[in-house]
Amino acid sequence: MPTLQAVEQALRYLTEEDVAFYHEHGYLRIPGVFTPEEMDALDRDLMYLIDHFATNAAGWSGPWRKVYMDEATEKKSKLIAMHDLQFYSEPWLRAVTHEKLCDAMADLLGPNVELHHSTLHAKPPETGHPFPMHQDWAFYKHRDGRYVDVLVHLDDTCHANGEIRFLDGSHKAGALEHITNTPEGPCTPHLPTDKYDLKDTIAVPAQRGDVVVFNLFTIHGSHINTTDKTRRLVRIGYRDPENEQTHGQSLGRPGLQVRGRRPKQALPATAAAPKFVEE
Repeated sequence: MPTLQAVEQALRYLTEEDVAFYHEHGYLRIPGVFTPEEMDALDRDLMYLIDHFATNAAGWSGPWRKVYMDEATEKKSKLIAMHDLQFYSEPWLRAVTHEKLCDAMADLLGPNVELHHSTLHAKPPETGHPFPMHQDWAFYKHRDGRYVDVLVHLDDTCHANGEIRFLDGSHKAGALEHITNTPEGPCTPHLPTDKYDLKDTIAVPAQRGDVVVFNLFTIHGSHINTTDKTRRLVRIGYRDPENEQTHGQSLGRPGLQVRGRRPKQALPATAAAPKFVEE
């Protein structure tokens, strides 16, 4: 009879080839994780969240904008965004705890998996915000690479609407220094445009209901949305609860334990159990 540890470490959803590809290349497309019916529910609530809670603004700042866009496009380019959709919507709470998705995360991270955050990134039609080359590590720094970002596709993606693109195997270099200040002041973290170019990346288009996953250290970016329809993705971050966060989004906030158990030593100070006081 297999031990509990052996059962927990057995693959739950992905194949051995899937796992090997992810660790070698730093990314993986997983088709058909969500059913059409599940996507319909997510789609309905996403439009509600966009209408009532999301921001629609210029998006990321920095000198990269003049490299990626001409002056007229740069002035019009927008990004629709919001954080932590699971706090606002039951279907999105089900999405971040989805059985197939969380099983896949256990295959990549190990038996203990913690939800870190979710974020909507929607590119409006025609001038929807491109993304410069960067690592997500720069936005929520962790001690090591036991962190997987998941892109839930609400829409089919292609070159015309700015599909995700990866620098193959770049996660192996670990954390890289990003540009965060310019002579004009602070800017959104990004890698130097003269060293990291989208033309060197691999495009990973996907269909509605697919997810594309990638390592916290994988360098990636995307082109502008030139179509007449909004391109919508929701990023969900998962980590090994023992992978300590040191800076950035959701720092010090414990997340849902979606697989396995939280080791006691992994609890952040802000989530320590209350001490009973004798009367």
